[in-house]
Amino acid sequence: MVDYAVDIYQTLNETDEVPPALAARRSEVVARLKTLESQVKPITEFLSNEDNVKLLKQDKAQNMAFLQKEFSIGAEEVDALYHFAKWNFECGNYSAAAEYLYHYRTLSTNPERNVGAMWGKVAADILLQDFDTAMEDLLKLKEALDLDTFAPVAKQLQQKAWLMHWSLFVFFNHENGLNALIDLFMQDRYLTAIQLTSQHLLRYLAVAVVINKRRRNVVKDLIKVISQERYEYRDPITDFLYCLFVDFDFQGAQDKLALCEEVLDSDFFLVNAKEAFMENARQFLFETYCRIHQSIGTHSLAERLGMDDESTELWIVNLIRGARLNAKIDSKAGTVVMQTQSLTPHEQLLEKARGLSLRTFGLANTVVGMLKT
Repeated sequence: MVDYAVDIYQTLNETDEVPPALAARRSEVVARLKTLESQVKPITEFLSNEDNVKLLKQDKAQNMAFLQKEFSIGAEEVDALYHFAKWNFECGNYSAAAEYLYHYRTLSTNPERNVGAMWGKVAADILLQDFDTAMEDLLKLKEALDLDTFAPVAKQLQQKAWLMHWSLFVFFNHENGLNALIDLFMQDRYLTAIQLTSQHLLRYLAVAVVINKRRRNVVKDLIKVISQERYEYRDPITDFLYCLFVDFDFQGAQDKLALCEEVLDSDFFLVNAKEAFMENARQFLFETYCRIHQSIGTHSLAERLGMDDESTELWIVNLIRGARLNAKIDSKAGTVVMQTQSLTPHEQLLEKARGLSLRTFGLANTVVGMLKT
């Protein structure tokens, strides 16, 4: 990182001169690095041999006794590995930091340091843009945080808020990220953390729900939270959903949808989701409008959607098929005729039962964690 700072200085000032402060800082960094390398040399030599690594067991205490007896590697060397990994991370060597943190977690018996190592591993994965590994490590970190039920409440809220913020880097760059985001943010404990400390995260949850057609079952719960937190946080994206599903203000929803484009363009995480969000938001608007009106003029819809009549009619046909709406298009009259439909008792039961398995799984994990402690 010091060399990078020197390069920036030389580029900006068009000189080959190295500032004395940066030169001194570089000497400090190199000296510290050499000290740490000498401290971790026994354990890095051990880990570099695959045959040695195969000798390690699942029991960490047994491993420590084995390392002390056979290789004279004790707790001090393992702790030095943690500091060495941290130093590599601070120097910008993220691949080495990730590797050393992985090995540290397999050896360390310090629970607090292990959690810190997990945070560092996730950060290194994100900076390496290895989002598949980051997703795995993120879920492991979540599990560790969920099991720490005896920590102070303020600390638990803080840790969960941090996890959700860090997860945005992973979820918006992973193939199954939007599903994972909804699963995480909609869990009771994490939803509580959002409502108490991080209401702005509702924007990302709202975008994920709108884009993900398979998760429409959580819309009602999302709207409830948006309504409750409206006094504390609101933006064009949450306002769009509020106008559409609470006020049924379609003109207001259209106005907010236009503002959503500006928000998406300026948001680091959402800029690449702009097209998908706008398309699905229009579908939300059309489906909701259709369900409360019996007859809709295609010309008026074309004006609202900014399309010509023919393209609008084709778009509506495809949308009706995709949404499975009970409707017909009268081309001569230029209208879309909706027929009343209601959920059967069986469908209503399925709708309410969705999400229970996830909540049950979360409760089961909590119980298992309490029993283990």
